[in-house]
Amino acid sequence: MLKKIKSNLLTSIKNKKINVFFFFLVLAFIILMFTKLSKTYTNTIVFNIEKINVPQEDIILNDSIVLNITLKTHGFKWLTYYFAKPKIKIDFEKDVKKQDSTFIWNKSKAYLENTQFDKQVELLNISPEILTFRYSINMVKKVPVKLNSDIKYSLGFDVSKPYELKPDSIVVIGPKALVSQVNFVQTEKISLNDVRKNISETVKLKLPTKHKDLTFSNDKTILKATVEKFTEGTLKIPVTIVNVPENINLKYFPREVNVSYYISLSNFNNISAKDFKVVCDYSNAVNNQSLLVPELVEFPKSAKNVKIKQQRIEFIIIK
Repeated sequence: MLKKIKSNLLTSIKNKKINVFFFFLVLAFIILMFTKLSKTYTNTIVFNIEKINVPQEDIILNDSIVLNITLKTHGFKWLTYYFAKPKIKIDFEKDVKKQDSTFIWNKSKAYLENTQFDKQVELLNISPEILTFRYSINMVKKVPVKLNSDIKYSLGFDVSKPYELKPDSIVVIGPKALVSQVNFVQTEKISLNDVRKNISETVKLKLPTKHKDLTFSNDKTILKATVEKFTEGTLKIPVTIVNVPENINLKYFPREVNVSYYISLSNFNNISAKDFKVVCDYSNAVNNQSLLVPELVEFPKSAKNVKIKQQRIEFIIIK
């Protein structure tokens, strides 16, 4: 029993010694770091360019320009530069000159107006001495949005009106050479199954990613559609023969054909035979044959899958 107490006591003392050792080790490290960070260092670091006040009618083509800036400051300040990518502003109203098809920036003005670094930072050098920004005149173009969809409806259901996109077109802004190549923008593919109620879905647009100089007014659109219960209808529609020469009299059969269609329940009672027109063109008749092909030339926009049941109209010529 005494041996066990003695062993536990020695272990406790040793653990306390280890804890005290690590405490002083950490404290020494912190003091060392503060000492190092309090000292002044000279170094060169890459600064990204933040362009401000660029004229709206112009677009900068070379967007990856950077500056190598040599600074002298204490270690704490250097930490902020290393943890966050530093930027330096270039004001296109004050800091650049327009020359031919470029904007020219000169470092001499940056030295004179060293307002972007605080008093603890000494600016020693900027490289390169001159920056050249190529630009182009913006072209503004409105292009339609095209839907890429795979929508399947429940049995007996369908869309009763054309799909609606909001917005159905977007504005493209950029260099004329690039914008002129964009004639439409397609949506990402939207797939829906077993649909039986109205559609309202946000769909992303497939915007060109290889041209960073292009900007778009929208990156998504909203797809809306009215979905209703549908049923099948059939009507007898009179057949009209056209382009018959004046010196020919025809008798043809049948004089009416059955036309089937798919219609929403809300529009079923609004459909009548007057909304359809079936014609046969006599000029298309083949020699030595007494058959004509009926064609549906008019039908309601609200009707879907409209079909003529009879495929042939027989005729005879009466002399």
